[in-house]
Amino acid sequence: MAGGEPVFRRPGRPRQRGRPPSPPLTELPAGRSLAPSSVRRRRSAGPARRAAAAATGEPAIIVGVSSPSQALVPGAPSAMRQAGDRLLEAAPGVITWVLLLSPAWIPALFASGGAFAVAIAVLFFDLYWFLRSFMVVTGIWSTYFKMRRDMRTDWLARCREDDLPPGCPDPLDFHHLSIIPTYTEPYHVLEQTCQAIVDANYPPALKLIGIITRETDRPGWANVARLRERFGDQVGGFFHIKDPMEPPLVPGKSAAMNWGGRDMVRRLSELGYDLDRVLVTDLDSDYRVHREYFGWISYHHARCPGRDAVIWQPVPLFHNNIWEVPTAIRVMSATTSQWQMFLHSRPHRLVAFSSYTCSLRFIHEVGYWDKDVIPEDSRFYWKSFFRFGKEFSMRSVWLPLYGDSPQSRDYASTHLSQYNQIKRWAWGITDVPYVLRRLFKHPEIPMSLRLRRFSNLFLNHLNWIFLPVLLMFGSSLPVLVSVDFSITDLGQSLWLYSSLILCVTLAITVALIALEALMLPPKPASWGPLRRSAAYLQYFSYPVVGLMLSVLPALEAHTRLLLGKYLEYRVTEKV
Repeated sequence: MAGGEPVFRRPGRPRQRGRPPSPPLTELPAGRSLAPSSVRRRRSAGPARRAAAAATGEPAIIVGVSSPSQALVPGAPSAMRQAGDRLLEAAPGVITWVLLLSPAWIPALFASGGAFAVAIAVLFFDLYWFLRSFMVVTGIWSTYFKMRRDMRTDWLARCREDDLPPGCPDPLDFHHLSIIPTYTEPYHVLEQTCQAIVDANYPPALKLIGIITRETDRPGWANVARLRERFGDQVGGFFHIKDPMEPPLVPGKSAAMNWGGRDMVRRLSELGYDLDRVLVTDLDSDYRVHREYFGWISYHHARCPGRDAVIWQPVPLFHNNIWEVPTAIRVMSATTSQWQMFLHSRPHRLVAFSSYTCSLRFIHEVGYWDKDVIPEDSRFYWKSFFRFGKEFSMRSVWLPLYGDSPQSRDYASTHLSQYNQIKRWAWGITDVPYVLRRLFKHPEIPMSLRLRRFSNLFLNHLNWIFLPVLLMFGSSLPVLVSVDFSITDLGQSLWLYSSLILCVTLAITVALIALEALMLPPKPASWGPLRRSAAYLQYFSYPVVGLMLSVLPALEAHTRLLLGKYLEYRVTEKV
């Protein structure tokens, strides 16, 4: 054991058959992903580029490979392997475009018979969405009532007073480490995030903060120094994590968390912490934890039978600056929050999103976050699934985590920032080839469970694009493409039938408006009665707003992967 570093092992915990061994704490392996991917091919840096890097103090990030499998595995893969990798990458985009254009090409190929089949399919999906909308609204309201119940509970008092089942650890044995990756965030954003951690209803000595900056980010260093001076004596530990950005990597949150996780394992091991008793929250820089968050997690984690392989997912609500952003951004933030609330009502569909909590031991055994991906949350979920199999679970935290809506320096850049944020989320489509490559290599996981989770992944990304476009334009295309069909009774009535069903479905928005009225912070005092009332009508604009700021960026993400035009990480601007 090099350097006498302490290695914490749980006594009497045999490794289960079929599970890959966890890496020793002293080796801290690189976050490895064999998926071809989001790493863009770059030429090796020549003397000019190296000189420029030296002059500016920036690291020359050189990735001379087209996929992380080449970067992290000795020897380049064969031409056959590379071709197979590209085929898996291209498959989701091909399927997306084939389905997206199906209302046009099916009537074109099969004349009126094909147009009739498309018309029936359109009406079927209209009715499906009408019925599903009731399920979505019911799920959202169910989540709301659970959140309201748990937000009113003093979870620290319950940690101290409630009896523990036999064999459960004391909830107050757990330290909470919030790891916050930052890059270009202004001081006031980080200050509010740290203030929420300090104000949380949990013993100060059991709260730890780790802030990640790049090694070359001197303004970031200054922000961390100010934050430590203000909050350092109000928590049990305040750590500045300086990321050297060692290539190969894709600069972004996942690479930063990869280094931050390793650094904190090393530091806390040296300080004598039990990694099983350190709960890590991967916290975005603009997120504010609820006052009862840490107490809630400790209470339930101590009582959870599967605590060794669990990720706790709170409900993200993008409400911090909701009244300061344009209408379209407000609509997107509200619908994103409500969609996340619905997913919490369907545990089998819940996937790690943005910020979440798990033990530091769990993070180490999974192998940390990957350095070569953009969607760090969903990729960490899939690494956890293939590492722990059927033991792994996502558990809902019935508390909100408050985040900012995209807000930039001006009106146009704010909308562009929202577009890029959704595109980055939609880049989770890269998980499809990653999962396919591993789907049949884990016989220790029941095949039904593997297929079910993969189908949820693929259908979610597919419906993100296909279903809205089909609902909005599917009734028009068969009529435009097939003249013979357009003169039939169904052809002349299709648009009317479809519009009636969708208009009734849109009326259900009233139930979501009522929910927003209960959840949103108070409107600005300067707003008059007319503007206050009109704010609720904005949600009826979602069909158009969603098409521009949700469907189009998702379609771009699918198309980029299809063409091999890999996405680069762009930080959502904060003001």
